[in-house]
Amino acid sequence: MEDEGLHNTLKVQRAMRDLTQADLAALAGVTRKSVNAIETGNMVPSVLLALKLARALGVSVDTIFTLSGPRDATPGSPPGGRP
Repeated sequence: MEDEGLHNTLKVQRAMRDLTQADLAALAGVTRKSVNAIETGNMVPSVLLALKLARALGVSVDTIFTLSGPRDATPGSPPGGRP
């Protein structure tokens, strides 16, 4: 079973707008290294940073970031999806 994790399309969204990592970093007010770390999955951004990146790209946060992994749990249920 795959573990839950944060998947992102930041590199794709950035490339669609012909922006470099440095360009996006400047628009979002972060370092290029931070953008690179998020794109490669080595860093999970804070909510604030995710919102800044989304605003810089003109998209919603869920366009860039999605949760991957087990889908059998329902909201409010304990881990593993069992009552």
